[in-house]
Amino acid sequence: MVTVSRTTVAVVGGGPAGVVLGLLLARAGIDVRVVEKHDDFNRDFRGDTVHASTIRLLDELGLGGRFAALPQSRLDDFSLPLPDGSRALLGDFSRLRPPYDHVAMVPQWDLLDLLVTAAREEPSFDITTGLAATDNTEENGVVTGVHLRPYRDLDGEAEELRADVVIACDGRDSVLRAAAGLHPRSFPVPFDTWWFRLPREPDDPATALVPAFSGTDVLLSFPRPDYHQVAYFAPKGSDASLRAAGVESFRARVARLRPDFAGRVHTIASMDDVHVLDVRMDRLTRWWRPGLLCIGDAAHAMSPAGGVGINLAVQDAVATAAILAPALGRGLGGADLDGALAAVQRRRTPPAVVVQTAQAFLHCVVFERAFAGALQAGPPLLPVLLARFVPPVRGLYARGIAFGPLPEHAPEWARRTAA
Repeated sequence: MVTVSRTTVAVVGGGPAGVVLGLLLARAGIDVRVVEKHDDFNRDFRGDTVHASTIRLLDELGLGGRFAALPQSRLDDFSLPLPDGSRALLGDFSRLRPPYDHVAMVPQWDLLDLLVTAAREEPSFDITTGLAATDNTEENGVVTGVHLRPYRDLDGEAEELRADVVIACDGRDSVLRAAAGLHPRSFPVPFDTWWFRLPREPDDPATALVPAFSGTDVLLSFPRPDYHQVAYFAPKGSDASLRAAGVESFRARVARLRPDFAGRVHTIASMDDVHVLDVRMDRLTRWWRPGLLCIGDAAHAMSPAGGVGINLAVQDAVATAAILAPALGRGLGGADLDGALAAVQRRRTPPAVVVQTAQAFLHCVVFERAFAGALQAGPPLLPVLLARFVPPVRGLYARGIAFGPLPEHAPEWARRTAA
């Protein structure tokens, strides 16, 4: 038996992009249903940076006070280590105008709970968890909805959710994108990332982001209120050899990179505590088909270099709402609605291209050089010299990280005064 349901906009994927889009469309009075395959948000996310562009958006939506109340730490600058043990300050967020002068580190489940709570205050918003999209439904070449089944029981009762528009926010392995025959162009990435946690001590630095290099190893740690989220980078395809070498070898790598972590690496009990991310960077040449639009990672999977993926996806969601809501409000359909979907791609492709180009540059000048052992003598000279002797450059670097290209503002109809 298949249950048939109906909404105006079906958003598949309850990550930051999907939930922000659902909130904004609901504030426009549009019926929207967000479908998330997991039962809740209480799981381990790797990307928990909330950049200034997203913090500003939350203020515009009247949610700044709620966000500020969440447990969080902040990053106030970005530096590269020098051979003498000092560091070269590249991005100085204090040069940005407060309160948007930092990057916040917030557990993603807390951010998503905040956004869903706000969205549920709108009568036209609905969210369903525990359902996975398995395919699109189509009529005459137009996507008209999605097939859904319980995520933990694919033999359970199916649902056909019909909608005027389906928005695929289901990530870099998007089921809906593949079902629609949309295939991304992939770009080379020289590394994968291994994530793990280490305890945080009271006197650990709280606000700086400084990578560590030793030999051909690279490590980056993000301070959280109670722990460090740590990323270890190694050449792509190294997972099998790292695991074969065992946890003692991995602990030694971490201690060599960060001697201040040597007394706590024993908390990595086994390699099961180290989770590999197969890093990809790709982008669709066409983000939409009649009735369907891909945004966020479903449209452009980002490298973790710069930590901008979540924030770029949120900006996609804001642009989508700003363009789509008026079209739906005017009752547009068919080719006119297709024009709105195409307009989203036209607006959001340039920032995706800019960010991926910058990430490819970082791959070459930082990661590939690091894996070749070339960073032992110090970081790339030109950006360090510019930041040291042309101080405004530190502000430009900081703005690029904090806001990125073409940051979006909340539409006027979605704004609220903080309670």
